[in-house]
Amino acid sequence: RSFDVNFQAVLHVSQIVARQMIAQGVPGAIVNVSSQASQRALRDHAVYCSTKSALDMLSKVMAMELGPHKIRVNTVNPTVVMTDMGRINWSDPQKSAAMINRIPLGKFAEVDDVVNSILFLLSDKSAMTTGSSLMVDGGFLVS
Repeated sequence: RSFDVNFQAVLHVSQIVARQMIAQGVPGAIVNVSSQASQRALRDHAVYCSTKSALDMLSKVMAMELGPHKIRVNTVNPTVVMTDMGRINWSDPQKSAAMINRIPLGKFAEVDDVVNSILFLLSDKSAMTTGSSLMVDGGFLVS
């Protein structure tokens, strides 16, 4: 199920969107939402980490294949995001401490942190950015 949601759904929707953009001659950008877990093994998250890693590679291949059509493809890779589900799963200080202690900024991401990153990658301000993963992880991967 995780593979269907985290990888196959993105593949199918991206194919539909890209085909329409190409048929209409519309340049633009596709931004896929991945995770810091695509870059770092997390205990008890084998399937999740694997599906997000696959999504990162899919996005890189899409960037290469769609670039000639002036379509950029990138990923945003956040840490834990404090959505309703994030708050439910990570509000316990004992559970969250180990993760937060590895984040130099000392906090989880808010929804706006992810949204603003996506907006940047969709905008002309990132016109030369494709095939990249934008880490929105407060520095988790450098720790």
